[in-house]
Amino acid sequence: MDDFVLVSYFISLSILFIFASHGFIMLFYHNKYGQKQPQENRELKEDKKVTIQLPLYNELFVVERLINCVCAIDYPKELLEIQVLDDSTDETTALVAKLVAEKQSLGFDIKQIRRSSREGFKAGALLEGLKIAKGDYVAIFDADFMPKPNFLKKTLKYFNKPNVGMVQTRWDHANSEASLLTKVQALALDGHFVIEQSVRNKAGFFITFNGTGGIWKKACIEDAGNWQGDTLAEDLDLSYRAQIKGWKFVYLRDYTTPAELPDEINALKAQQFRWTKGHIETAKKLLPQVWKSDVPLRIKLQCTFHLSSNLAFPFILLAGILNVPLIFIKNSGPHDAFFNLMSIFILAFISSFMFYLYSQKDIHTDWRKKIALFPLFMAGSMGFAVNNSRAVVEGLLNRKSEFVRTPKIKADSEKESVKENYSVKRKIGTTVYVELILAAYCLVGVIASIYFMEIAALPFHLMFFLGFTFVSSMSLKSAYARK
Repeated sequence: MDDFVLVSYFISLSILFIFASHGFIMLFYHNKYGQKQPQENRELKEDKKVTIQLPLYNELFVVERLINCVCAIDYPKELLEIQVLDDSTDETTALVAKLVAEKQSLGFDIKQIRRSSREGFKAGALLEGLKIAKGDYVAIFDADFMPKPNFLKKTLKYFNKPNVGMVQTRWDHANSEASLLTKVQALALDGHFVIEQSVRNKAGFFITFNGTGGIWKKACIEDAGNWQGDTLAEDLDLSYRAQIKGWKFVYLRDYTTPAELPDEINALKAQQFRWTKGHIETAKKLLPQVWKSDVPLRIKLQCTFHLSSNLAFPFILLAGILNVPLIFIKNSGPHDAFFNLMSIFILAFISSFMFYLYSQKDIHTDWRKKIALFPLFMAGSMGFAVNNSRAVVEGLLNRKSEFVRTPKIKADSEKESVKENYSVKRKIGTTVYVELILAAYCLVGVIASIYFMEIAALPFHLMFFLGFTFVSSMSLKSAYARK
């Protein structure tokens, strides 16, 4: 039994080591291409017809701000079309109708587009709107985004070559300081938006349209096969199909579009589940096409790593479970050689830390304060292992599920009155009970580490314990908030 635990633990850490150590590769390219900037066409003529799509589903608290921001974009009205793709089933529909009528009276070409069903979810709504879109370019904003007035003048400059199909801006976090939950999310997302997206784009690897805050050439969307609703990551799916066909993307790290982070744990869990499962579904769908394509081998390898990276979550969960018996095994027999070898895996932790450290140093003057949250981010990643492992398994087994939107609350609203309506009654799912059991289980590991004076192992046991405790307790608190 001891040998089984040791071998399983070694395999788990080896896989996690491979994924985590990729941070060193990203930092290598970051240093190599750090000064490279995308080229823009400084002689932009405002003669391009642009359609702005706003996919909505029950966004009562943020839709007015969104429409006002979009209508404040500095661009000739005669060249601007706004589609409010409203799949809502609540009061949002009436509010949108009122706002659209007001903007139409001011001369805006804005329409509320309703469907008979939510078939295809967000992808279906975007596809429906694209059928009648007048623009040669299509910008997309989710409900919680607040595009700046110069968004179109800034992004359109980068369509300077015929094969440029999409320009993506970096997400900024309007409510990053709202709570500990949003602070940790900001740290996590900055790793993706500041380092990963930027590095991949500069090094010539595939990048992702992040679902919002970007603008497409309509011809690119159509040439790539248009929006498809067979995965939960319609943005990633279309991005890869377009780049396989030879379209190039531009990522603007230094131009941001503000948005809000989920400040409620169940909303965040739903978002993480959707992103994780969508990645797995897209990997199954498109990796064969990637390897059959004519793109260089280095790009194929990076695509494989990128699309499969969420496979790490089941191994995080397995490592957390095996951590506890490992303490007792270490103190019950001669396994010194094995545990000496295991010390090499600390490099994976260092790689992750350096990755997020650079992401903070690049954009924040108070980066020391922000990177101090890294242990909490690691604990949170461990705490989400059950939720995200379930997403991985469902994706691998082709279990289809509904596109669950991430509820948005206007950051400057009166929180209590808004949350009374925002917080839906949620069942306490099996996942929460598993997280609670694992929190108690990992506490045994913490106590055992102290008892056996395994000081080096203690931080990891603590992170697993705190991660499962935080995620499960916050889920329970949210579920019972209205009772």
